Amino acid sequence: MAHVVIIGAGLGGMPMAYEMRDELGKQHKVTVIGNGPEFQFTPSNPWVLVGWRKRKDVVIPVEKYLKKKGIDFIPVPAKKVRPADNQVDLADGQVVDYDYLVVASGPHLAFEEVEGLGPNGGFTQSVCHVDHAAKAYEKWEEFCKNPGPIVVGAVQGASCYGPAYEMAMIMDTDLRRRKIRDKVPMTFVTAEPYVGHLGLGGVGDSKGILESEFRSVHVKWICNAKVEKVEDGMMHVSEVGDDGKEVKKHQLPFKFSMMLPAFKGIEAVQGIEGLVNPRGFVTVNKFQQNATFKNVYSVGVVVAIPPVEACPLPVGAPKTGYMIESMVTATAHNISNMIDGKEPETEATWNAICLADFGDRGAAFVALPQIPPRNVNWFSGGKWVHLAKIAFEKYFIRKIKKGTSEPIYEKYTLKALGVTKLKDKYTAPTIHD
Repeated sequence: MAHVVIIGAGLGGMPMAYEMRDELGKQHKVTVIGNGPEFQFTPSNPWVLVGWRKRKDVVIPVEKYLKKKGIDFIPVPAKKVRPADNQVDLADGQVVDYDYLVVASGPHLAFEEVEGLGPNGGFTQSVCHVDHAAKAYEKWEEFCKNPGPIVVGAVQGASCYGPAYEMAMIMDTDLRRRKIRDKVPMTFVTAEPYVGHLGLGGVGDSKGILESEFRSVHVKWICNAKVEKVEDGMMHVSEVGDDGKEVKKHQLPFKFSMMLPAFKGIEAVQGIEGLVNPRGFVTVNKFQQNATFKNVYSVGVVVAIPPVEACPLPVGAPKTGYMIESMVTATAHNISNMIDGKEPETEATWNAICLADFGDRGAAFVALPQIPPRNVNWFSGGKWVHLAKIAFEKYFIRKIKKGTSEPIYEKYTLKALGVTKLKDKYTAPTIHD
């Protein structure tokens, strides 16, 4: 009997558990280690911040659903991975042995890298976790009673820019509905070299479309922006040129701010030579397998992916839902192969597909492959995206409750976007630094 352990019960970990269970026979054991007892549908967190969703709407206690599929669940955070010993130490002192390990934990949110950033001891809000978003909703309601300037965006080192754009536009929509938008100057601050870069070097006309969206709702922007520190009601930003040298300082007053932090690998894997890069992201080959520890795989945001292109400030590449889904499928097949005495052979299709909600409309993009030049380089928008994201939320939560390993993106999202089934695969690069 082989024991497959999965760290993480989120957008990567839960589908990974279901696909792994379906791939293996009942004689093999699958265990999920969760950072608490719940799954949260993170893409809905911007709606939680403005009160369009409640915490209970996007959070699911998962143990009973995993048990129905014959999957063990430990709702205790991983403290340290010991790949040389094939063990994971947990925060409560438990030690979990494994034959194969999949790190699907998501990132460590590095608020500490910018003084005054974040909801815990800082002065900005976050939508990276449902509890952050729920706390931010309380601040949002207070703000709407006495509105003023908003600063929203993503700091240097972030690698998921879609939620920052979503948050700016969703707040705009909510403020218009409350008829107080005229009292709220809004500034978008980002380390990206231009609006619509998205960590992807742009997709289609993302620059032109998103700049037009911002102009139409009176959102100003500062790009190549390094957030130096945040004080209560004031953000200190250095704008840099193409050479990375400072060209202008900004002091931005705010009454409400939501800023995405930089990401790092979780503490349980940080500093393990041969497993992670200096930022703590797990290095993998084209089969999602670590080169040093062959029985360790990784999927999702915690995977090391190089920037698409050099930028004046650190701008990470995103790991979108379709990419994560393809990583999960490849990993399940490859671990099954190894259990059967075969070599890994299935490669993930590292493509970027995203639905970004703007409150009453939205934007969607398809980048196939993620790194240019691309076979598909498409960006568009409209009211249909808003409706599609609502439908996607409902379907994904239903998928978690049913325990299905059905590939949502290729079967439904691509079809909705008018993209035919992918035939060509993009080989992911191996990252060592």
